[in-house]
Amino acid sequence: MSASNRTLGLIRRYRDRLPAFDDANIVSIGEGSTPLIHAPRLGDRLGVNLYLKYEGLNPTGSFKDRGMTTALSAAKQDGAQAVICASTGNTSASAAAYAARAGIRCVVVIPGGKVALGKLAQAQIAGASVVQIDGSFDDALRMVRVMSEEHPITLVNNLNPYRLEGQKTAAWEIIDDLGHQPEWMCLPVGNGGNITAYWRGYNESLQRGDISVLPRMLGAQAEGSAAMVRGEDVLQPETIATAIRIGAPVRREEAGAAARDSNGGFAAANDREILDWFGHVVRDEGVFCEPSSAASLAGLANARRDGLVAEGAEVVCVLTGNGLKDPDTAISESAPPITIPAERDALERIVLGTPA
Repeated sequence: MSASNRTLGLIRRYRDRLPAFDDANIVSIGEGSTPLIHAPRLGDRLGVNLYLKYEGLNPTGSFKDRGMTTALSAAKQDGAQAVICASTGNTSASAAAYAARAGIRCVVVIPGGKVALGKLAQAQIAGASVVQIDGSFDDALRMVRVMSEEHPITLVNNLNPYRLEGQKTAAWEIIDDLGHQPEWMCLPVGNGGNITAYWRGYNESLQRGDISVLPRMLGAQAEGSAAMVRGEDVLQPETIATAIRIGAPVRREEAGAAARDSNGGFAAANDREILDWFGHVVRDEGVFCEPSSAASLAGLANARRDGLVAEGAEVVCVLTGNGLKDPDTAISESAPPITIPAERDALERIVLGTPA
C-alpha cells in the first residue's frame, strides 16, 4: 500500500476518471488503497488461487468509505446543509464520519435491534442524529427516500449515483495490484450496489484498454435474505450477517445484469456456513473481517461445490468490513480465556501443553 496514495485519497488519486470536484470541496479521510492479500492456506481449503481485498482497512472500517468520499464531496459542492441515510450499520458509520469531516449535519435511520454495536457506536460518537425504527432496513430506506424527496436533505444511500462512482475504484486497485483482472470476483450482496460498482469499474478499465477480458462476477448472499438468489423480495430477512440483511435490493436490476453479463451468478450460504468461514479466514490467514464479509467465502465455497467456479480458478473475494465492527459475534464464536492461578507452574502447563 502506498502512503502517498493513502494521503491523496480516492478522488485525487483517480481524479481523471471520477466526477470533477473543486479541491476545497473534496471530503476525504484517506480512503482506498486497501491491501490485496494473497491467501494460499484459505485458497487451498477452497481449491482456488485466492486473494482477499481487505476493505476493513478503510478509515471507518468498511468499503462504504469509497462511496462516501464522492457522495459527501458532491453534497458539499452543492451546498447541502444535511445528509440522511438508512443503514444496517456500515453506511451510518461512514456517513457520520464523512459528514463530520465536511461540517454537514447527518441523520441516520436504523432498523431496531439489528445493527452491530461497533457500527452504531461509530455513528453516535461522530455526532450523527441516530434514529431507530420499529421496522426493517427496507422500511428505513423507504422513509429516508421520502425525507430526501420532500425536504432539502441529501440522500447518501447507494441510490445516490456518486456512491457507485467511488466504490468502482476498488476494481481499479485490484487491476493495479494484480497487473490484470481476476478470473472471478466474489462479493457479499445486500442492496446490490457494490457488485454493480465493481462491474462498472471493470468495464471502464476494459474501455480504457487496461484489461482485455472482464472477470466473472459472483454475488454471495445470506440464505435468510437471498433476494437475488430467489428472484423475489424476502419480506422478513434474517441472518447473522447484519450488513446484508436486506430483503428488497434497490440495485436488483444492475446487480443481476452484472452477474448475467459476466457469465457469473449468485450463491447463498446459511448462517452456520458464514460463521465457519468467518473463523477460517482469520485462523488461516490472520485477516479479521466481520461476518457479512465472510459471506463472500461461504458463497464461493458453495459455488465451488455446485461446479460454477472451477478448481484452480483465480478468485478475488472482497472482505467488506473489519471484524471489530461486530466483536460480540467474534467472542461468541471463540473459546473463552483460560483462567489459572497466578503461578509459574500453572502457566507452564498451559504453554507446554502438559496435563495438570
